[in-house]
Amino acid sequence: MKITAAQAMVRCLEAEGISVVFGLPGAAICPFYDALSRSQIRHILVRQEQNAAHAASGYARITNKPAVCIATSGPGALNLITGIATAYMDSVPLIVITGQVVRELLGRDVFQEADITGSCEPFVKHSYLVKDAASIPRIMKEAFHIASTGRKGPVLIDIPFDVQKETISFSYPDSVQIRSYKPNTVGHPGQLKRVVTALKHAKRPLICAGGGVFLADAQDSLAAFSEQTNIPIVTTMMGLSAVSPNNPRNLGMIGMHGCTGANRAMNSADVILLIGARVGDRAIMSPMGLAKNALIIHIDIDPAEIGKNIETDIPLVGDANNILLELCEKADAITCEPWYEPLKPSKAAAHEPYAGCVRPQHVIETLCSQCEPDAVLCADVGQNQIWAARNFAIERGRFLTSGGMGTMGYSIPAAYGAKLAAPNRQVIAVCGDGSFQMQMMELATLCANKIPVKIIVMNNGRLGMVRELQDNQYGGNKTAVFLDGNPDFVALANSYGIESARVTSDDALNEAITTMLSSDGPYLLECAVSPAEPTL
Repeated sequence: MKITAAQAMVRCLEAEGISVVFGLPGAAICPFYDALSRSQIRHILVRQEQNAAHAASGYARITNKPAVCIATSGPGALNLITGIATAYMDSVPLIVITGQVVRELLGRDVFQEADITGSCEPFVKHSYLVKDAASIPRIMKEAFHIASTGRKGPVLIDIPFDVQKETISFSYPDSVQIRSYKPNTVGHPGQLKRVVTALKHAKRPLICAGGGVFLADAQDSLAAFSEQTNIPIVTTMMGLSAVSPNNPRNLGMIGMHGCTGANRAMNSADVILLIGARVGDRAIMSPMGLAKNALIIHIDIDPAEIGKNIETDIPLVGDANNILLELCEKADAITCEPWYEPLKPSKAAAHEPYAGCVRPQHVIETLCSQCEPDAVLCADVGQNQIWAARNFAIERGRFLTSGGMGTMGYSIPAAYGAKLAAPNRQVIAVCGDGSFQMQMMELATLCANKIPVKIIVMNNGRLGMVRELQDNQYGGNKTAVFLDGNPDFVALANSYGIESARVTSDDALNEAITTMLSSDGPYLLECAVSPAEPTL
């Protein structure tokens, strides 16, 4: 039996277990949408294409499997690029499907034509421009394999309009054979032995866990290894929530906005075990200086990351979970003393609240104290991200944010993607008034699909982090940071039929958050924050 290429693509998605996709249609992708409408796959219509990629990212990060986003040709596809780049920087597996003009018009600058495969080249793990309809089953199988193995990431499939309408004989492959793509998942025995020896002789060993721990689903083996060896753990921002906040060996988040004790531990350690961390500039300001003071062991699935930002003494390529399980078997030989006790995180002294405002740190603390143990918190970018990261404390929760790219407007679509992936978990998005206005059209998506995501908007009337930078480094010359013309966020939410409230004092926070979390549907809580509120 022959079916259209568009129908074949839908069959491929079904074969891969895809039940939800995110997108916004247009003429060049209509054959695919027509076929999709006749399947059991749920389509979430976003209000701007970038948010389809962010929503798919949130879904993928909770399921740890590829998620799908869709757009039409030209501006639709181009609007996806920021979301694709955001996923690429954080190693999130996406399948990105875009429509394209018919084959005979490619390269002629016709209506809504854009070279999306060329435009996305720096931000995808791989891309396909489909010119042969018969190749679709193979391409789809390869795309899912590439996106979900090795260092995970987005794969783009650009399919011309006429290709979608061709008929083919459909048969979905059982396996993938790509000669040039063979990711290594098992650590080299010789390197593993070197790691064990180095840790055995260490006086102040330290684990630095990054986002790669989640990608390898290695949270349990990380905790087990740390417990067996008594080696303390610090995390990057992308590694937040990989370790319970109540773990006695968790020293907190490192970096320019991290905990003092965690940063001191990095500078005091004599052996540092980096696991799934790329050592970005926000995490470690002077990686070369760090490498002079400590022996560096770097574990990563991507060999290109090892030694890129920090000199590495013992490189170890492989899956973090596999390697930690191997190290756990040898853990009795590398138990260390609790040198880290003086560096354990302590609660910072709270400043006096500004009149008519809440302390954002207290917002996050109150939220975490009331959340269910496995709640998901999606933080946007800016001051709100740091307030959320530094005060996040949910026992088995998950912290999601845009780390590598630092993309404002990430939190709400990522949050509803996460909620659709885990309907029984509480999901809360935290954003500033600036980032909220980059995504507020997605309130319609929440309403249309009855997705009960809770939203906290920290409203200080400023692009707060830039304002702070201008105060500290540009002599207080504040320019282009005043968000004059902000709407009434409560009234805006109400106009969508979303319950909402405004809170202006710490005393009212507890009741306001209780009301928000107990709401059956989506909810927006606006928190008045002083424009002078510092990040740290």
